[in-house]
Amino acid sequence: MKKLGLTMLFTSVIAVAAIAQNPCELIVKVKNIKEIKGSLKIAIYDHEAHFLSKEIMSDGKSIEENEMKFTFKGLGKGIYAISIYQDENDNGKLDANFMGIPSEPYAFSNNAKGMFGPPSFEDCQFEVIGGTQEIIISL
Repeated sequence: MKKLGLTMLFTSVIAVAAIAQNPCELIVKVKNIKEIKGSLKIAIYDHEAHFLSKEIMSDGKSIEENEMKFTFKGLGKGIYAISIYQDENDNGKLDANFMGIPSEPYAFSNNAKGMFGPPSFEDCQFEVIGGTQEIIISL
């Protein structure tokens, strides 16, 4: 009986520690999807040096309506940025024209826009402070 009690206590401590380290849930609502075709790809970045090159979390879903929701669990408190694109032809990449300008819809957190390229991490960044948070991004 004593062993069972210690095991339960130890398991509880580990569970509480895990929740304390990663208590956050981020809900990303994507609005203004003009065409219901292809899939939506989303990536979360946690550092300026990795922005648009090394995401910490990502997801993708087939587009079935003009608004979609993604839920990311286990994010720690901190500063993040998001990029999204609509892969209209489902070829696994953001297509671009001969000048390198994207030919498929895309967006960033804070609805940031870039000039002659993507916006900076700083323009896209937002803070996750704990619990459940929701952000809205227009495609």
